[in-house]
Amino acid sequence: MINFAVEMEVDNSKIKVCVGLSGGVDSSVAAYLLKQQGYDVFAMFMQNWHDADSTLHGDCEWEEDRFVAELVARKIGIPFYFVDLSAQYRQRVVDYMFDEYAKGRTPNPDVLCNREIKFDAFLEVAQKYGADYVATGHYCRKEPVLTEDGKQALDACGEPLFRILEGSDPNKDQTYFLCQLTQTQLRKAMFPIGDIVKPEVRRIAKEADLPSAEKKDSQGICFVGKVDLPTFLKQKLTSVEGDIVEVFDAYYASDSLYQWQQDTLTSLLKEGEQLERTVRYAPEEKVLTSDGKPLGDSPFSLDKLEAISDEALQKLSRPISYTIEFQTETYRSGKHHVKKTRYKDNHCGRIVGRHEGAQFYTIGQRKGLGIGGHEQPVFVIATDIEANRIYVGEGHNHKGLSRFCLCIRPDEIHWIRPDLRMSQGEIRRYRVRIRYRQPLQSATLLMRESGLYIIFDEPQRGMSPGQFAVWYDNDEMLGSGVI
Repeated sequence: MINFAVEMEVDNSKIKVCVGLSGGVDSSVAAYLLKQQGYDVFAMFMQNWHDADSTLHGDCEWEEDRFVAELVARKIGIPFYFVDLSAQYRQRVVDYMFDEYAKGRTPNPDVLCNREIKFDAFLEVAQKYGADYVATGHYCRKEPVLTEDGKQALDACGEPLFRILEGSDPNKDQTYFLCQLTQTQLRKAMFPIGDIVKPEVRRIAKEADLPSAEKKDSQGICFVGKVDLPTFLKQKLTSVEGDIVEVFDAYYASDSLYQWQQDTLTSLLKEGEQLERTVRYAPEEKVLTSDGKPLGDSPFSLDKLEAISDEALQKLSRPISYTIEFQTETYRSGKHHVKKTRYKDNHCGRIVGRHEGAQFYTIGQRKGLGIGGHEQPVFVIATDIEANRIYVGEGHNHKGLSRFCLCIRPDEIHWIRPDLRMSQGEIRRYRVRIRYRQPLQSATLLMRESGLYIIFDEPQRGMSPGQFAVWYDNDEMLGSGVI
């Protein structure tokens, strides 16, 4: 039997595509390829930030980017437009950032920029110019979801379903930043360079003599630029000095939650498996060892995980909180026996420095602490906004730096593929990442009434509230949620 599900040839010249041209090489090549493929292409540059004082360069980086973008559009031979979305960006991205940091959480502005600006506010303007699609220079792939007989799968409303796949360049995959897109947004999106590796993108740009061919990749906050984060946050968040407390190993021997989690995780293991509570580190290579392997069997018993209560899962996903009290004593010092005050030794920890506001720091942070006298690196393991304290630990293997389990509240769970949404009580095995460029980690997902719980096969370093956990089936990104 002949399969009539083959797509008919489409006249690309009748399809109008707006390229979000940033002035970088990736979006430039995206525009160039679409033009070569016969699409009716126009470029639009968006300004999302005005305050040059917050950037490290101290000048208006967006003005240079706009100039390069306009040169690229002229070279390709496509119309160029400018749109100011700074009001929407401040309201929907920057204000959210300030609010989250004030609560001691660590948001991801790039994820928000894609969800709220590029594929929402920007898309709305592009459609006013007649665009059928918006294209960006993201390294990811979009494909239709097909039924068993090769036809386009439809959602409950009869609209076509699409899926997002990792980019062909493993070093540049950017699906993480698109983890909050909806099917409505995905239907209007195009990613022309998703199946190309970065060196090839550079080669195409040079061959086409694009003005952005040698331009360095942008860094920093999406459309704000590279900033000193504490300085940026101090625009709205008050700087108040507080203590930096180093936590010693002895603390965990007396912490009831840590011991309960240790015992519970051990009881969930399959026979013959052993619990390794901290992240492995290869000092000779100066890198964390990571999963990054194909999804295999979990070291935890799926039957035991299925039987565990919601209350126990909530307790497993709870980060350790620290309550270390320091007592003072007076002593006399020097030739003149001057009376001074000092803290008494505490076997659980010590005060090792001062900071300018707990809200300016994030879990796993290493730089900017100003703490010396340690053989190994020192990392932030917890922040207490109410007490204005930062807790730190020495070494990659510090017990407070690693966790196995996280929870995503029901209202924070987002499915890119709504047709694959998990039902209550269901358990699935996926690979997950909790930050951009982290190798995918094997994990078990449990959907419960109280939320979605993710239990990793191996401990994870620096789980930060406010960041996004994103889960994948092979190379397809299925969903995400706020930790």
